[in-house]
Amino acid sequence: MTPLDDIKPRIDKALDAILAPSPGWPSTLLQAMRYSALAPGKRTRPALVLLAAEAVAGKLGFSLPSTDPVPAACAIEMVHVYSLVHDDLPAMDDDDLRRGQPTCHKKFGEAMAILVGDALLTLSFETIAKNYPDSLAGACCLELARAAGPSGMVGGQVADLAAEGRIADASAPTTLDDLEALHRRKTGQLIVASLRLGALVGSGCASLPE
Repeated sequence: MTPLDDIKPRIDKALDAILAPSPGWPSTLLQAMRYSALAPGKRTRPALVLLAAEAVAGKLGFSLPSTDPVPAACAIEMVHVYSLVHDDLPAMDDDDLRRGQPTCHKKFGEAMAILVGDALLTLSFETIAKNYPDSLAGACCLELARAAGPSGMVGGQVADLAAEGRIADASAPTTLDDLEALHRRKTGQLIVASLRLGALVGSGCASLPE
């Protein structure tokens, strides 16, 4: 099993390569994307992708996954970073600092921060689609979309804003069970997706048991 201390540099190196200058990418957008995605972080979710991939491959009799799990790990991290960039916006949690540095909107402005989140989210799916066979890529994209979308992370953020009275919505938690459901969606779903993406890539299969 890959030591945790070896995973972060591996992910950072891969993210740096994904976020290299590319034809058609506005330079300021790229600068802001790199500022947010390459900021110091624990890389917990991508680590779970890699560890799950190795665990499943080992169970199948392989010492390492036959398919590289790093692109999927980077994709999940880009979705996580997009969520942080948008959560920090004044209309959301209105934070000035993230990972020990000014938040994206404080550094580059609100409009650019919104676009950075949009770009990282869409780039995550492009990264999966470019690096895996069609059926596996489709399965990974479905897992990621479910975890990040209205029934997952975004839905959890709606409930969180409703709980603070920032928006009117019936999803506002009123019980302990509601609060736990909020955190399962806002935070837990992406962690579950990290494990499931790793299992998909480690097995090379396009489906997992529910």
